[in-house]
Amino acid sequence: MEKIMNLFRFFSVLLLVYSPFALAGHDYGQALSKSLLFFEAQRSGYLPSNQRVKWRTHSGLNDGKASGVDLVGGYYDAGDNVKFGLPMAFTVTMMSWSIIEYGKQMASSGELSNAIAAVKWGTDYFIKAHPQPDVLYGEVGDGNTDHYCWQRPEDMTTDRHAYKIDTSNPGSDLAGETAAAMAAASIVFRHSNPSYSAELLRHAYQLFDFADKYRGKYDSSITVAQKYYKSISGYNDELLWAAAWLYQASNNQYYLDYLGANGDSMGGTGWGMTEFGWDVKYAGVQTLVAKFLMQGKAGHHAAVFEKYQQKAEYFMCSCLGKASNNVRKTPGGLIFRQRWNNMQFVTSASFLATVYSDYLSSSGNSLRCNSGIVPPAELLSLAKSQVDYILGDNPRATSYMVGYGNNFPQRVHHRGSSIVSIKVNPSFVSCRGGYATWFSSKGSDPNLLTGATVGGPDAYDNFVDERDNYEQTEPATYNNAPLIGILARLNAGHGGYNQLLPVVVPAPKPVFTKTQPSPKPKISPSPASWSGPISVEQKSTNSWVYKGRTYYRYSTVVTNKSSKLIKSLSLSISKLYGPIWGLTKSGDSYTFPSWVSSLPAGKSLEFVYIHSASPADVSVANYLLA
Repeated sequence: MEKIMNLFRFFSVLLLVYSPFALAGHDYGQALSKSLLFFEAQRSGYLPSNQRVKWRTHSGLNDGKASGVDLVGGYYDAGDNVKFGLPMAFTVTMMSWSIIEYGKQMASSGELSNAIAAVKWGTDYFIKAHPQPDVLYGEVGDGNTDHYCWQRPEDMTTDRHAYKIDTSNPGSDLAGETAAAMAAASIVFRHSNPSYSAELLRHAYQLFDFADKYRGKYDSSITVAQKYYKSISGYNDELLWAAAWLYQASNNQYYLDYLGANGDSMGGTGWGMTEFGWDVKYAGVQTLVAKFLMQGKAGHHAAVFEKYQQKAEYFMCSCLGKASNNVRKTPGGLIFRQRWNNMQFVTSASFLATVYSDYLSSSGNSLRCNSGIVPPAELLSLAKSQVDYILGDNPRATSYMVGYGNNFPQRVHHRGSSIVSIKVNPSFVSCRGGYATWFSSKGSDPNLLTGATVGGPDAYDNFVDERDNYEQTEPATYNNAPLIGILARLNAGHGGYNQLLPVVVPAPKPVFTKTQPSPKPKISPSPASWSGPISVEQKSTNSWVYKGRTYYRYSTVVTNKSSKLIKSLSLSISKLYGPIWGLTKSGDSYTFPSWVSSLPAGKSLEFVYIHSASPADVSVANYLLA
């Protein structure tokens, strides 16, 4: 018997060693940490003592002064030194949504404090930018004069004019998105800082009322924004988006009724989208309203909310390639929308796929596409494939996240990154001198813009790492904001959380700047990964060393805790890097083995796998009770 077991172990190791993808995988925890660092590189204003991106220092310290308002702070949107309100607000909304859904996973990896700090850096600025109920400052700086210069933020000599919207010059899209950001952030701070949460919610109420009462496109009032962040979709999507977030933050029936009464007229139930981003919010609204429906909150709006959900599922199916009009993908499998900063659409779509997968799993439902019923696990697999592409699993073997992996962009289209730090060389960099000395340099950036997700490859997976190639090498905050949620989910798994239950974001732990060592594989029993009638328990039953690498054998027991027969079962298994026995692979999920047709009440099913890592992430994607 011992000889047989040894042979079994050796065969398993051979499978691992000689299978080209067996040991493939990414350190999503490391990618999450790096992604959050990028936001610190984008900070404007007085930088705090615990600032971790050391090559940056204070900038924009007179912002708003000429207009008699304090607008110091906030974020630079991308590789320039302008503070654009619309994409900044979307960034904060998506960071908040990431924390709301996956804050517990962020806490488990020690990054929740950094994520919450990133949100607060934005909301502190929005509070300043909203000095009166019907006044909102939506831009500081001018893209035209800013782009004429190539300077560090600390050296800026460009115009810092502040632009606002008010009752005479409305901007429902800008005010609506900022209301959404404040409302979403109020949920983040509800337990850790209730007074701050209440302040954010108060601003959100006022901004929504302002947006709804005085309607108009913001770029008709702040015309200098048209060249850079033109509101093509208009403002109806932002009004619905803000109402959805205000309902989630306040549980106020008014906002649920708003969604029900205006869904048809404002396009929420009519637009079937294949994109989601800082301009077009419909897919995000539809996903949130579908969540409300699955939570049983629709009430007499159920018929309207079902139409929202149909459009949400149209978006999901189009991303999977199973709708009547599917998103385009590169030969390497990357979602492709446009040449200029395509990655923004990749991360935003992948986030929606991730949360909707968890919503469906929590409700025991599946996705309905033209091709038939699709298990939720396929959506998560799609999101994982997009993230893996970003991190290097692509035809070029290039990581499009700066600082992650061994092959990443070296000449990023970013002023601060491309010019020597003012702490290293305090000599003034002039407006045009920066172009002559630094922009034109063929060398690598002197400052590593850690965690920045750049625009990415073209429609054929081609990428040119040149600083003047702004379409591909420029990063943006709204590329990273949705990504942090997906990375937290992929890194720490589902953990048995019901995504439809009321949100409780854990209180953050103090931020430590000391680098933490990489965690060792956990070999103690893993907690159940499902809170419904099915439990999943994992434990390591054996380990051995082969050629200097430690391998673990994991036993996973799936138990039917209900009083009924389980007729069918679909498991989602991610972060699995070795062979598995005792299940049947079915697409992107796993089902009963060939010798098992059902699981009676109180009975268990065991399967095993071997790999050189912590336990795989095992969760219930779908099941059917007799």
